Amino acid sequence: MREYLLIILVAALVVYLVTPAVRRFAVWFGAMAAPRDRDVHVIPTPRLGGLAMFGGMVAALVVATGLPEMRKVLENGDVSVARALLLSGGLIVLVGIADDRWGVDALTKFAGQVAAAGIFIMQGIQVYVIPLPTGETLSLPPTYGVPLTVLMVVATINAVNFIDGLDGLAAGVVGIAATALFSYAYLLSKSVGVTTLSGATLTAAVLVGICAGFLPHNFNPARIFMGDTGSMLIGLLLSAGTIMLTGQFDTAVLGTYGLFPFYVPILLLPAVAAVPFIDMLLAVWRRTNQGRSPFAPDKQHLHHRLLELGHSTRRAVLIMYFWVGLMASGVVGLALSDSTLMVAGATALIAVAGVVLMIAGPRRRRRRDARREAAGLAGGRPDDQPAARPHEPV
Repeated sequence: MREYLLIILVAALVVYLVTPAVRRFAVWFGAMAAPRDRDVHVIPTPRLGGLAMFGGMVAALVVATGLPEMRKVLENGDVSVARALLLSGGLIVLVGIADDRWGVDALTKFAGQVAAAGIFIMQGIQVYVIPLPTGETLSLPPTYGVPLTVLMVVATINAVNFIDGLDGLAAGVVGIAATALFSYAYLLSKSVGVTTLSGATLTAAVLVGICAGFLPHNFNPARIFMGDTGSMLIGLLLSAGTIMLTGQFDTAVLGTYGLFPFYVPILLLPAVAAVPFIDMLLAVWRRTNQGRSPFAPDKQHLHHRLLELGHSTRRAVLIMYFWVGLMASGVVGLALSDSTLMVAGATALIAVAGVVLMIAGPRRRRRRDARREAAGLAGGRPDDQPAARPHEPV
């Protein structure tokens, strides 16, 4: 565990310290996000935060090569984790820089994502087996394993890109997912008595670190956005950890844990991305029902509705964190606990409490603001309320 904590600390520290320099470079380079009608921010904000995140990833991998046990993980037989992450991550960052500065069409970005998946496959990161309901595993030949790997990489990258709609949302959600993936891999490895050192656990640790280091700069009001440079990079790392963890545990060593742990790497991503995916499906249905293009932008996404309920931007992001964390911890808890009913019951109770707080919070806030406004008018000071910050909803 000490090695992983060191990797997380190095990645977070490097990203945190490098981000201000990247921000100044983004301003000079002209990689700025101009406000749009559907955006929450109202002032131009630098992009390219993913460049600092890539620097944190490189630093963490360099430190890992200096640790004897971690060096074995980075060069494990036919799988070269360090080379795969550096080459594919470097390619994705180049595509992201071009998109953040000049704008890149969807086909070019898709080609870059497929090429990054191809680098994974060339370096040995590929889906080789999938679990079957019978308790056995099905070995996949390259004819099926290669396209499935490409699909997982591209789908994960675009899912994370879709999440990136509010300050700190993508970094926080992916950080929660990476924490859940790391906890699952580490705890299950210790429980079944196999080595806790693996490429999947290392990749998840790096991802936790770079998200934690970037979040202080990106939380509302954001001083810099990660841009496509960052969203595609962290999506790529999340897919790498998921693919490497799939099929890692043999049914012979799982014992009483049953078959469910096999499906956790596959279920974890849909669990943490369930909220934005549902939002996307509702947006498509809403726009087509109104006779508009499904790609036409609007201000009726989930985070916009949370703002309309009276939540601030920060509180809306924290609500999204809560739901993602609840789903991720529920999936991991079901895999590691012997009492499925207890885990499901606790998750349901927490979910109910979350719904109550999400609805009741803005109501109490509106009543409190109304009382303050009334008191201000009575005292002859109608304008004594502080002005909203530039990134706060007005």
